[in-house]
Amino acid sequence: MKIYDVVILGAGASGLMCAANLAKKVSVAVIDTNDKVAKKLKISGGGKCNITNVSVKLTHFEGDSALLSKVFKKFSRDDLLEFLERNRVELELRKGRYYFCKNSSDDIIELLKRSSKNAEIILNTKIQTVSKNDDIFEIKTDKESYRSKKVVVATGGESFKTLGASDIGLKIAKSFDIEVKEFKPALVGLTLQKEQFWMKELSGLSCYVHIKVADKIIDEEMLFAHKGISGPAVLSASLYWKKGDISIDFLPKCNVLELIKGSKKLISSVLPLPKRLSKALLNAVNIKDKECFKVTKEERALLLFLHNYTFAPAGNFGFTKAEVSSGGILSRELDFESLEAKKVKGLYFIGEVVDVTGELGGYNFQWSFSSAYYCSKNLN
Repeated sequence: MKIYDVVILGAGASGLMCAANLAKKVSVAVIDTNDKVAKKLKISGGGKCNITNVSVKLTHFEGDSALLSKVFKKFSRDDLLEFLERNRVELELRKGRYYFCKNSSDDIIELLKRSSKNAEIILNTKIQTVSKNDDIFEIKTDKESYRSKKVVVATGGESFKTLGASDIGLKIAKSFDIEVKEFKPALVGLTLQKEQFWMKELSGLSCYVHIKVADKIIDEEMLFAHKGISGPAVLSASLYWKKGDISIDFLPKCNVLELIKGSKKLISSVLPLPKRLSKALLNAVNIKDKECFKVTKEERALLLFLHNYTFAPAGNFGFTKAEVSSGGILSRELDFESLEAKKVKGLYFIGEVVDVTGELGGYNFQWSFSSAYYCSKNLN
C-alpha cells in the first residue's frame, strides 16, 4: 500500500490552501466526503464569497490571541490579498470593509485547484477513523484505507450538514486523547422570549443598529425574521452571546431626544426608521405615538430605551442556519509553531476544526487560509 507524505482530511478552504502550498516533492492526498471540492466556498456570500476584511484584528475573533498573532504574522490579510492579486483573482470591496470575489467564488476555487494540482484529490469518500501504528497513520474510509507519514485535519465544523459537514475532526482528536470543545452553532440568528415576539411581526424589515453583548459592540444591519432576529449584526453578536442579556441601540447615529425637540410631528414620523418599526418600538417601550411637543418628562426617559433596548434571547436558530461552528480542538493541545498536536507527532489541525471563530465579515475564511499556509510551511 502506498504511503503518502501527507494526507489532508477535507477539501475545503483550509485543506486546499494547505495542499496548494506544499512543496512539489511532497506526495499528498486530499480526502473529502463531497463530490466536488470547496462546496462551502462555492455558496458563501451569495456565490461571491466574503474572503477577508479591511480590518483583521485579534479582537474580531474568539480564540487564543497568542496563536492568532503567530499565524497572522506569518500570513496576514495583506499576504492573502497579494496571493489573490498575483494569481489574478479580482476582488471588490463592499461597504468599505468586506472583500468579495468580483466575479464568482469559482475564481478562488479554480486558483486553489490549480495550485494543488500535485495533490491526489479523493472525493465521495467518507472518513471513518484515523489511527497510528509506529510512525505511520492509517486513515480508514467507507471505501478503502490510506497510509501516511503525516495527517492534516481540515474537516471544518458542523454547520452546513447538507454539504457533508460533521464532527469527524473532533472524533479523530478524541481518539488520540486530544481535548476538544464540542461544536456549537455560531454566526446564527437568535430566537426570542415571548416578551419580544413583537419583533417577529416585523419579519423582512431591517435597520442599522449597534448591539452590545458582553464587552463587544457590533455595528451593522439587523434583520427581523420569522424565527427571531438575524442579519449581520445579530450573527456577529451571536458569537459572543452565551446566555443573558444583549442590548440594541436602534438609533446609533442620532439622539432620540434631539429628534423630538420642538417638533409638532408624531414621534413615529421623526424617527429615521421604517414607520412600522417606529410604531412597534414605541409600543415596546410603552409610549403612545403622539405629537413630539406633548411628550412628558417620564416619556422622554422611556424613549431613551430606544438606545438601550435590553432583553435576553431565548436561544439560536441552530446548526441548520449557522454560518460556522464555534468550538473545536483546544488551542493548548497544539504546538503554536506548527499547529501539530502536542500529544501526537505528525497530526495537525487547521481551519474551523480549531477552537478559533471569527465574526461575520470574512474573518473565518482569513483564519482558514492563514492557518493552512502556516501549517504547510512547517510541513515543508
